Amino acid sequence: MVFSLKDSWVWDFWLADDGSTFHMYFLHAPKSLGDPALRHRNARIGHATSQDLINWVPLGVVLQPDNPGAFDATSTWTGSVLQGPDGIWRMFYTGARFYETHNIEAIGVATSPDLHTWTKHPATVIEADGRWYEKYGDSTWPEEAWRDPWVFADPAGNGWHMLITARANTGDVDNRGVIGHAVSPDLETWEVRPPLSRPGAGFGHLEVPQTTVMDDRTVLLFSCGVDTLAAKKAEGFGGGGIWSLETDQTSGPYEVASAAIVTTAPLYSGRLIQDRAGQWMMMACHDANSDGSFEGVISDPLPVHRDPERGGLTAMAPQTSIETGR
Repeated sequence: MVFSLKDSWVWDFWLADDGSTFHMYFLHAPKSLGDPALRHRNARIGHATSQDLINWVPLGVVLQPDNPGAFDATSTWTGSVLQGPDGIWRMFYTGARFYETHNIEAIGVATSPDLHTWTKHPATVIEADGRWYEKYGDSTWPEEAWRDPWVFADPAGNGWHMLITARANTGDVDNRGVIGHAVSPDLETWEVRPPLSRPGAGFGHLEVPQTTVMDDRTVLLFSCGVDTLAAKKAEGFGGGGIWSLETDQTSGPYEVASAAIVTTAPLYSGRLIQDRAGQWMMMACHDANSDGSFEGVISDPLPVHRDPERGGLTAMAPQTSIETGR
């Protein structure tokens, strides 16, 4: 395993490259909780660095929950990191508030001059807009889904886009998963827009979305487990996992109904990054195994390439299997 912690489960993660060092930010929670299902209510964001995407040095916690009235009062969840034109690094991340029967998610931001020291901005950046997106109580879904922000520059130079794990406010309950959308002219002020995909595509949610340009084509990557596939899509399907879609629309819309599976469970929450040789690699966390056990580790990097016939990505066998961390 590329990355594991002796006393904590590790799962969703995101990456940044400052040109000389790879930085990984990851969710983790103490194994002393006993039940891995409790990790979501106890997630903190950790930091590790690497020179090769294989050997990682853990550096401790960089973000954790805030005061009881904050948007991230219970947990700090998945996000993404990018450097703005002003040289400041920004981490857009998910804040979660857990209640007895449900949880509410929103998106906030922290900033850093060096990818090591982070300062949280207390105000919520954006939350689900009921004009287009499901709010808690609109259906029997046990959360208000608004998480996993992926931020990238508009290819035409017109500001910035944010992709979000969200749910539409119409359709069958198990089939409302969409790619949420927000835009910004300056990375400071954000406007929620209608989703970039349509409900009814077969997914209860589309987690950890990421876009990247590979061989002059845009690839959308996301994850959905078999337990959150819509009933019709799950019929006869062996499992969920990581999905990809090739498109010529970098900033959407996306026809996610045509997405192809890249890897099945237990690999989940895949992330794409280029190594120093320019090879595209995918790392992923290990989700629950078929027997329900949860390892809480992050995989070796897998070389990936475009597969035009499938309209997505193909992952190749890993070249190494080195366990590091502690």
